[in-house]
Amino acid sequence: MSTTVQSALASLPMPREWTWHVVVRPRRRTLGIEIQEDGGLLFAVPPDADPQAVAEAVRARLSRLADEVGRRRRSGGQPFKELVGGESFAYLGRHHRLKVVFAEPDRRVRLHQGWLELPDTGSPRQGAHLIAEWYSARGSRWVTARVAPLAERTGVTPREVTVRELGERWGACEPDGSIALHWALMQLPASLVDLVLVHELTHLKVPAHGAAFRHRMRMVLGDLESLECRFAEAEPDLWRGAV
Repeated sequence: MSTTVQSALASLPMPREWTWHVVVRPRRRTLGIEIQEDGGLLFAVPPDADPQAVAEAVRARLSRLADEVGRRRRSGGQPFKELVGGESFAYLGRHHRLKVVFAEPDRRVRLHQGWLELPDTGSPRQGAHLIAEWYSARGSRWVTARVAPLAERTGVTPREVTVRELGERWGACEPDGSIALHWALMQLPASLVDLVLVHELTHLKVPAHGAAFRHRMRMVLGDLESLECRFAEAEPDLWRGAV
């Protein structure tokens, strides 16, 4: 099937510099398009996909795909956001549309009536910084409430748990017993944030990644492997502030 879909897609006027491939996923019912970190495209199709229908669906999206591929390459592989009304931002797996509002004194980013409101600073970079601060502050409150039962099951007591900018790392376990998570993780469903949180909590007991480490994680997260697969699929799409 993938070869037939591959042939149908090859007939489309896609730019020669694009790299793309097709994968058949038994659980899919519709076409899925994933833009990878390097700007490459992955077309995920169900086993019974109609090659011509897939090709027409991709043809209708070529202009939007060209914009997104260009952004992804310019941002060094990171997902790109336009800070305009209607842009989608996720919090704990639920998507909210952005609403740019008047920048009154002391007005901050907030969730209001289903919208993520961003004060208009006139600077995309400053706007991205404000949204990152919102993820950090709200995420820290959520994680602080979330960590107690997970820490108890892990058998540890972290000194502090915060959500902040961590560069290329998703989590950190500090020598003083503090735990930190990257603010971008707060876009994920709670179960995937738990995965990273338990990972760092386990490091308070077992420093190295090995059989003992995974055994302890599995005692807390019985579906560890499934969560890791879901995290690996979601990770490339996490927005980290590129505008």
